[in-house]
Amino acid sequence: MEQPKGVDWTVIILTCQYKDSVHVFQRELEVRQKREQIPARTLLLAVEDPETRVGSGGATLNALLVAAEHLSARAGFTVVTSDVLHSARILILHMGRDFPLDDCGRAFTCLPVENPQAPVEAVVCNLDCLLDIMSHRLGPGSPPGVWVCSTDMLLSVPLDPGISWDNFRGARVIALPGSMAYAQNHGVYLTDSQGFVLDIYYQGTEAEIQLCARPDGRVPLLSLFFDILLCMAQNVNREDFLSGHPPEMGQGDSDIAGYLQAARAELWRELRDQPLTMAYVPDGSYSYMTSSASEFLYSLTFPGAPSAQVVHSQVEEPQLLGAESSVVSCLLEGPVQLGPGSVLQHCHLQGPVHIGTGCLVSGLDAAQCEALHGLELHDLVLQGHHVRLHGAPSRVFTVFGRLDSWERRGIGTYLNMSWSEFFQKTGVRSWDLWDPDTPPAERSLLGARLFPVLHPSRTLGPQDMLWMLDPQEDGGKALRAWRACWRLSWEQLQPCLDRAATLAFRRDLFFRQALLKARHVLEARQDLSLRPLIRAAVREGCPRPLLATLDQVAAAAGDPGVAARALACVADVLGCMAEGQGGLRSGPAANPEWMRPFSYLECGDLAGGVQALAQERDKWLSRPALLVRAARHYEGAGQILIRQAVMSAQNFVSTEPVELPAPGQWVVAECPARVDFSGGWSDTPPLAYELGGAVLGLAVRVDGRRPIGARARRIPEPELWLAVGPRQDKMAMKIVCWSLDDLQDYCQPHAPGALLKAAFICAGIVHVGSKLSLREQLLHTFGGGFELHTWSELPHGSGLGTSSILAGTALAALQRAAGRLVGTEALIHAVLHLEQVLTTGGGWQDQVGGLMPGIKVGRSRAQLPLKVEVEEITVPEGFVQKLNDHLLLVYTGKTRLARNLLQDVLRSWYARLPAVVQNAHSLVRHTEECAEAFRQGSLPLLGQCLTTYWEQKKLMAPGCEPLAVRRMMDVLAPHVHGQSLAGAGGGGFLYLLTKEPRQKETLEAVLAKTEGLGNYSVHLVEVDTQGLSLQLLGDETST
Repeated sequence: MEQPKGVDWTVIILTCQYKDSVHVFQRELEVRQKREQIPARTLLLAVEDPETRVGSGGATLNALLVAAEHLSARAGFTVVTSDVLHSARILILHMGRDFPLDDCGRAFTCLPVENPQAPVEAVVCNLDCLLDIMSHRLGPGSPPGVWVCSTDMLLSVPLDPGISWDNFRGARVIALPGSMAYAQNHGVYLTDSQGFVLDIYYQGTEAEIQLCARPDGRVPLLSLFFDILLCMAQNVNREDFLSGHPPEMGQGDSDIAGYLQAARAELWRELRDQPLTMAYVPDGSYSYMTSSASEFLYSLTFPGAPSAQVVHSQVEEPQLLGAESSVVSCLLEGPVQLGPGSVLQHCHLQGPVHIGTGCLVSGLDAAQCEALHGLELHDLVLQGHHVRLHGAPSRVFTVFGRLDSWERRGIGTYLNMSWSEFFQKTGVRSWDLWDPDTPPAERSLLGARLFPVLHPSRTLGPQDMLWMLDPQEDGGKALRAWRACWRLSWEQLQPCLDRAATLAFRRDLFFRQALLKARHVLEARQDLSLRPLIRAAVREGCPRPLLATLDQVAAAAGDPGVAARALACVADVLGCMAEGQGGLRSGPAANPEWMRPFSYLECGDLAGGVQALAQERDKWLSRPALLVRAARHYEGAGQILIRQAVMSAQNFVSTEPVELPAPGQWVVAECPARVDFSGGWSDTPPLAYELGGAVLGLAVRVDGRRPIGARARRIPEPELWLAVGPRQDKMAMKIVCWSLDDLQDYCQPHAPGALLKAAFICAGIVHVGSKLSLREQLLHTFGGGFELHTWSELPHGSGLGTSSILAGTALAALQRAAGRLVGTEALIHAVLHLEQVLTTGGGWQDQVGGLMPGIKVGRSRAQLPLKVEVEEITVPEGFVQKLNDHLLLVYTGKTRLARNLLQDVLRSWYARLPAVVQNAHSLVRHTEECAEAFRQGSLPLLGQCLTTYWEQKKLMAPGCEPLAVRRMMDVLAPHVHGQSLAGAGGGGFLYLLTKEPRQKETLEAVLAKTEGLGNYSVHLVEVDTQGLSLQLLGDETST
């Protein structure tokens, strides 16, 4: 199901209780905007609560005032005006109070989930989930207004919650279901049959809660905003509202009761007439994040799961992770054992470490691992904290039990035991923890000075707390060291927490594990996209470590595919750094400054080449235009490695000596064109040898003719005479090569006669690096020179495989003229080699389709050296003629740009974009299905194959379907079983299977009635059962 368009928020506000945290959380909002989680135009504000324990109502009003101030300034006003709020869409997120299980609060608690669709890789926090729910599930369709959301709950909402905003006015609450037992400690809504809120019960009686029950026995839960909402409930009277106590009021607040009553009176006047309705989401769920470690662990693990949930983490020995456990943003080296139901977050641990059942461990780095060696933890929460003490940064470590309570009153425990048991076990005394005048009833864990924050002579570590788990017979040494420390209680520690340092530590650890992930993905050849990780590194300001890692992988790679992909990733990093500026990624890569690194690669010195590339790269990082050009050159470097990999096809090129034709005797090679029915793109390097390719193609005559050919003969002059163009000599472009200098542009595809020059080199007739001149080489080996003439009767950019088939005919004619015979399969590999020498690249399907006769499947395996194998497809008797009667070609009049399409496809493949990887596998799989349709002789099935194939091509190369072609396909659709553009698409020929036979005139009439199609033409096409033909003619015979 497609995700609905998100709400285009005017303002998003995050309220927080500590002034020191405002700039930290402001940056976190801005980071999410860079990650594209928040619209680029949205105003982001982190706002300090006006008073301690102000409550969600007061924090909301203060946030609205700040929003109005900023929006007024943005609109050009010099004073605050509420007018700016009328059309605004405002989202207020409340951070809430301190949370003992995460230093950055419930909003920034990281969850054991990943978002594979996220454009930027990042750990998913509760805040991210809530932003997504508010923007894409609850918010869409709502009118301008103010949304208020708590961040101290875990929320789950279906993709379509079924909320209608028709005729809405006033206020609305979104309620999620809960049990009656849960509701006894929380709030619930009582509504009438039309959804109007009658009353709100906070910690109501059993009878009150029963009144609110839905037919399924559950009740709609209240999450926040109790005080402001209550005055709009229909059954609430003024007197009860003015005298009520909000749930936020704690002990000792009686002196402000009068102030609160006046505030409530104002709320009553302003809001009483506003209708309050409830939208109930029965398929959603709501879970308040209490301070209970047991409940927290339950929410972060997956009961019943057969294995651990590991996200954004690198684990060397995953078999040591227990079922129902989770690991989030961690680096685990060596034997790190994790028991069932335990959670690791933001840790870099080096084994041996044994964490048993029911534990939460977070914030530890490798430096603290030694303290864990030899211990086995159970039912404990061990945390490393970043703090500031009198302005100086420091680390503090805390331990408490999973079952310990953070309530101020009640039976107190520590490390899952009673205080008396703890005192007896450790030697700690009550006066160590509390002042003597603290009443016993108030001696809680919150106020116990348990946690060392400074030792007089050394750095603190987890050992300063962990000794309490199993006090040794050390003569009280550990106890004395603990007593010698300056210690704080949990309450005293909270204002000292350095949230900026905490988030920086988490970010650094995330990128440390991400670099290992990048290395592993590349070296293990995984089909996993690194593009989200690349965006994360660039947008969060740390691309250089990623570039260094990619350099290392490329330089050390023993596989050219791994090295080429690493270089392509470097190009992606540089392109991302350009931030969409600096021009197109596709373009020339021939700056002289980059030729030195390229020369290393050409010579096979991969490590030297990568190092030289990196040295050159450092000079091109200063502005977008240079970054884009550097990216192009890295893609050029990758092409060199692809070229070297494809050159391995030479292993399968062989020739047999035959009688040398007489001087002047023409050798003529002719070929049909080819039509691809399935699998195209899978034959393109590097897909051909990384994924493995399979393409079904047909050799075809167009209008009864074999449109592609070449002829070669020996001449007495020690020169090369080249002709390119129509078969008639007088109309061809002619080139004469007298020296090796005339051949030097053989690798520049657009140079006149480049393909023919490359053919002489690949055929081994000429050696451009030889010390012998061209004249000497030709005279020594052949006693003279050669004349080579190639032609094609098809338009440029036809999509019918012309250039590759032309290369095959040129090589076949040349080799025979030089006294050698090349088998067709050897010729297929020779063309691969030639196209790499020519630097056009390209796959093998064109030459397979045109050189081999009839209907066949070409395949290459996911390995090097690159070898193509061909299987002829046997069809029912008479089916070829039936196919000829139903197959037509339509020239669209559009010339395709295959090279730009090719660059885009290779870029997407190297990025391993999930849609492209999945589509590439589908192309190969679909080829086998298409072959079966041919074996059955079913035109409707083949039509479905064509339709599917065209959709696959469009997925592979977006932009390959011009509007005029789409219009043409639409008008032809009623008359055909299926249709597709030939080759890569973008223009050229459209081929189609008609429902009725012999439909050329009918379709010409249909197209003639359609406006805006341009210079099109319809052509007959038939399967060619001959393939490449080679014949020797007399020296003066006209061809």
